Amino acid sequence: MRRSMTSNSKIVALIVAAGQGSRAGGDIPKQFRSVAGKAVLAHAYDALAAHGGIDAIYIVLGDGQEATARTALGERAASFVTGADSRRGSVRAGLEAITAQGGADIVLIHDAARPFLPGAVVDRLLAALESGTGAIPTLPVADTLIREAGSIMGDGVGRDGLHRVQTPQAFRFDAIVAAHRAWSGVREATDDAQILKGWGHDVILVQGHERLEKLTYPQDFARAENQLATPRSTRVGMGYDVHRLAADEELWLAGLLVPHDRGLAGHSDADVALHAIVDAMLGALAEGDIGSHFPPSAPQWRGASSDRFLAYARDRVAARDGRIEHIDLTIICEAPKIGPHRDAMRARIAEILAVPVDRISVKATTTERLGFAGRREGIAAQAVATLSLPALS
Repeated sequence: MRRSMTSNSKIVALIVAAGQGSRAGGDIPKQFRSVAGKAVLAHAYDALAAHGGIDAIYIVLGDGQEATARTALGERAASFVTGADSRRGSVRAGLEAITAQGGADIVLIHDAARPFLPGAVVDRLLAALESGTGAIPTLPVADTLIREAGSIMGDGVGRDGLHRVQTPQAFRFDAIVAAHRAWSGVREATDDAQILKGWGHDVILVQGHERLEKLTYPQDFARAENQLATPRSTRVGMGYDVHRLAADEELWLAGLLVPHDRGLAGHSDADVALHAIVDAMLGALAEGDIGSHFPPSAPQWRGASSDRFLAYARDRVAARDGRIEHIDLTIICEAPKIGPHRDAMRARIAEILAVPVDRISVKATTTERLGFAGRREGIAAQAVATLSLPALS
């Protein structure tokens, strides 16, 4: 255990991940975007969990984000809290949730958008709380500062004594809870140290770290990707599946229930599209095929939803520190028409795989009325999965 405080102190981390992150671009909030094959939120979680002194981690999410967060975190253990419309409100919700579970001695409040947290910063924060109520990591301002005067340069601003504030910010738990409950500032507080200071407590400054820079804009993600880059190899896998059409069956395609007069018959829900993608991903990993992982003879898979199989393949990629670069799916059938469902299919596959939708291609074709598909006896699908894996894996 690396903390220097008394061994019986309960230290809880609170990750604030409730924002939408629109300035970062992309189709999903930035805390769920992937950097070096892992969600930003997972990077932040792992950095805190790696410190031996933290007893529990709570995560504040936006309304409706829990399923996405669970996908991003996999098997990591965390308590989820629904946030509010403001950062202050979200932190308050997290603090109250911790209180309801018995409280803590120390709380570290951390922004998910600062995912690369060195353990030494946590050590410095906890050491500062030996003699204080609050502590924050900062870096001195090194750049020249100016005021804007319309579209031209205004007067310079002195930078002596100016610091950039980072997270996590560390507080005695009871003090920061009381400060949040009593806050009545005229303007919205942009961080929790302001709230504690407004409650009459001093806040100690400790040395921050350049790695704690916030991910805000697309170029920040590109920079982070380059910093974490390791030699990687590209793997390509192909998958194919076919199921017959039958009366009194539901038609599941690419994770969607598609209206049709017949459905696909099989041991599971017979979603040929997802099955083909799973086979392609397992092929790229050289880990067999869907039947070897989910035998059709096994009763537990009877009627199973195929999104479970695709999530399994996604997790197999993550376990190898891999990235899903692209999925190209082709559905082969005379009917139903795939075009009206194409965008929803892309979105559903992207959701299951936790990747941006622009990495998912869904196409459809017919066989010009030739063969079983042409006779409308069944539907086939083929997929190509492109993965990026560490070069030595």
